[in-house]
Amino acid sequence: MEKMAETEAPIHELIGRRWSPYSFSDKPVEPPMVMSLLEAARWAPSSFNEQPWSFVLGRASEPEGFERLASCLVEGNAWAKKAPLLILSVAKLTFERNGKPNRHALHDVGLAVGNLILQGEALGLSTHQMAGFDAEQARTNLSIPEGFEPVAMIAVGHQGSPEDVDEALRKRDAAPRSRKPLTAFAFGAGWETPADL
Repeated sequence: MEKMAETEAPIHELIGRRWSPYSFSDKPVEPPMVMSLLEAARWAPSSFNEQPWSFVLGRASEPEGFERLASCLVEGNAWAKKAPLLILSVAKLTFERNGKPNRHALHDVGLAVGNLILQGEALGLSTHQMAGFDAEQARTNLSIPEGFEPVAMIAVGHQGSPEDVDEALRKRDAAPRSRKPLTAFAFGAGWETPADL
């Protein structure tokens, strides 16, 4: 299923095409594709080039590791257990260079994940990011050390059939994509001062 964005200005086709489905096929994500996703993330920009991101991978082909990630999902995200690959993004909260708090870490992890999901789109993969997981359980299950914050879970795979999910999720998948208008978040010289677009 394709759901091209209806935009107010031209954007790159990869961005316009990318959306987050709920249905995934069980076709595996081959190792070269996984490497490509991580390589795209590696080249994201970051404050002082600290690269404060880490990624924990759970592959359906390796059930024990996959279950360590899948068991952290909240009930409403149980559909993601059908994806062949789960990835947990994690942020290092202090700078490597001086040990001080890195208030940009979550921003930088988001940039890395942005690269990852666009690379996935370029490879014909679907991705769906989720906040709905138990961060403390992830910390325990995956032995994440102090000073690192689990950020988001990402389901990755080949898009499945809408018939593979329940009716409520099918409706969400079929719903048109929407975004706030540019005027709702693009300001000029002051907060809520309209930008001259």
